[in-house]
Amino acid sequence: MSKYNWTLLTDLYELTMMQGYFNEGNKDIVVFDAFYRKNPSGSGYAIACGLDQVISYIKNLSFSYEDIEYLRGLGIFTEDFLDYLAGFHFTGDIYAIPEGTVVFPREPLVKVVAPIMEAQLVETAILNIVNHQSLIATKASRVCYAAQGDGVMEFGLRRAQGPDAGTYGARAAVIGGCIGTSNVVCGQEFDVPVLGTHAHSWIMSFSDEYTAFKTYADMYPDACILLVDTYDTLKSGVPNAIKVFTEMRDAGIKPKKYGIRLDSGDLAYLSKKARKMLDAAGFTDAVISASSDLDEYLIDSLKTQGAEIHSWGVGTNLITSADNPSFGGVYKLAAVKHEGSDTFEAKIKISENPVKITNPGNKTVFRIYDKETGKIKADLIALADEKYDENADLEIFDPVDTWKRSTYKAGTYSIREILIPVFQKGQCVYTSPKTMDIQKYCWEEMNTLWDESRRLVNPQIVYVDLSKPLYDLKNKLLNEKHL
Repeated sequence: MSKYNWTLLTDLYELTMMQGYFNEGNKDIVVFDAFYRKNPSGSGYAIACGLDQVISYIKNLSFSYEDIEYLRGLGIFTEDFLDYLAGFHFTGDIYAIPEGTVVFPREPLVKVVAPIMEAQLVETAILNIVNHQSLIATKASRVCYAAQGDGVMEFGLRRAQGPDAGTYGARAAVIGGCIGTSNVVCGQEFDVPVLGTHAHSWIMSFSDEYTAFKTYADMYPDACILLVDTYDTLKSGVPNAIKVFTEMRDAGIKPKKYGIRLDSGDLAYLSKKARKMLDAAGFTDAVISASSDLDEYLIDSLKTQGAEIHSWGVGTNLITSADNPSFGGVYKLAAVKHEGSDTFEAKIKISENPVKITNPGNKTVFRIYDKETGKIKADLIALADEKYDENADLEIFDPVDTWKRSTYKAGTYSIREILIPVFQKGQCVYTSPKTMDIQKYCWEEMNTLWDESRRLVNPQIVYVDLSKPLYDLKNKLLNEKHL
C-alpha cells in the first residue's frame, strides 16, 4: 500500500490533454478547485479528509521507466512528450483545508495553482483520495454523534471495496471519531488503536460454549469481551459469560475491561435483559457492546429505546457509507494566467443547472465564528487577495437570495482563513499531524457546529456565501455570456 507508485492513477484523458497542451507549447499557470456540491447522507456538513495521502502522492509523482514503456505501448503518445514525462515532477502550489475540518458545499477543499499540464495530471488522484476519505470521515462523525459519547469501533475491513478502501477508510473513520479499528494494517500504518475479540467460529470450534469462553478469558483476562449470541443469548450465552466472570472474580482476577457482545437479534430487548442478569450477578461494570449492521439511524433508534449498550462495532454501513456511497467532489478550472501575464483571468463553467455553475477566480475560504459561543456563523468564499478586519463590521449575503443579509458588528465575531498552503513551488511546506491528533482536532471542529446543524435528519444548513468582489466577478462573467 505505502510503496505503490500512484503516478498512473489517472484517467487516460488527463494524459491526452497533457499531450495537447505540450504540443501547443501551452505554459499557462492555472487554478483548479476541488470541491463538492452536496453534503453526503443528508448531513449538514462534511469532514475534510485525505490530505496526508495527497501529500504523499504529490511527493512521489514521477514516471518510472516501466510507466513510460507502458504508455509508449499504447501507441498514442509522441516520443518528445514521453521524454517530457520521463523528467516530470510537480512544481506548483497546492492549498488545502486541513484534515478533520468541518466543511460545506462549494468551498474549495483543495486548490491547485500550477502549470496547466501538472494541474491537469493530478485531478483524478486528488478526487479519488479526497472524495473517498471525506465520505467515510463524514459518515463516521454521524455514527459517533448518534452514539452520544459511547465508543464506536470501526469493523468494516471485510466488507470494504478492496484493501486500500478498507485501510484508508478505517483511518478516515478514526479521524471522524471512532476509537479504533479492527484493521491491523491501518493500526500499523497510522498508529491508531486496533480492537477486536473473537468470532462465532471460536465458540463453535469448542465442545461447548462455556469452555470456549473460559479458554478465551484465560488468554485475555484484561480484555475479556465474550460474544454471547452463537446459540441462545439469554439461556446460554449470558449465563455462561456470567459463570466465567464469577470464576475470574473468585480467583482475584480484575480485568481492565470485560463484558459481552451482541451480534444478532433484537438488540434493545436483549441488552436490557442481559443488563439485568449481569447486574443481578454483581457485574454492574460489565460492558455490553453490539454490532450487527449498525448505522447512525439504528444506533439513534436503539438509544431512544433505552438499549443498555454503550460500545458499538460498526462495519459495512460505515466503511461503504452504504446509504450514500459516493462523495461527488469535482475539480474545475477557475482561473488562467497566460504566459507573460502577471494576473489571473477568471474562468467560469456555465450550465443550465444552476448548481453546476462554478465560482470563478483565484479564491480562498474564510470561516466566521460567533465570538461568544465559538460556533460557526457562516463561511465566506472570497478572492485570494481579499483581507478582512475583525475590528470592522462585516456584512454578508446569500449569493442566490441576495436580500438575505447578515451584519456582524465589530467585536462580536472572529474570522479565520481555512485554506492553507501545503506545497509551494513543488516543495511541501506542511507537516500532516498524526492521525489521533487529527481526530482530536476533528472533535474540536465538530463542537463549532450548532446542534441544529449536527442532527441526523433535516439539519440546519450552514451559510456559505460569496464575498461582494467574488459575487460581482461571477455576475460579470455570466452577463458577458448573455445569461
